[in-house]
Amino acid sequence: MTGPIIEGWIDVRTGADFTGYSTAYVRLLARQGRIAARKVNRGWLVNRADLLAYKLAMDRLGEQKHNPWRDDLTIEERGRQGGGETERAD
Repeated sequence: MTGPIIEGWIDVRTGADFTGYSTAYVRLLARQGRIAARKVNRGWLVNRADLLAYKLAMDRLGEQKHNPWRDDLTIEERGRQGGGETERAD
């Protein structure tokens, strides 16, 4: 698969080329539901607009994207980033 398959949907390799992410990372975003995606046979199609919006959001966050205590994360997401569910002691 290469190029647009259905209007607005692209394969993982094309998504990786657009964003500079690895194909494995684009698949991870799809599996985690962070971007709209559809599993087709053995591969994934991802929504181009969602993927680019995710990349833009991460670029805007800069180094803050690694902060497990930033306000836009849920408790579950904080746990995935190593922040756990405990209160932060400042």
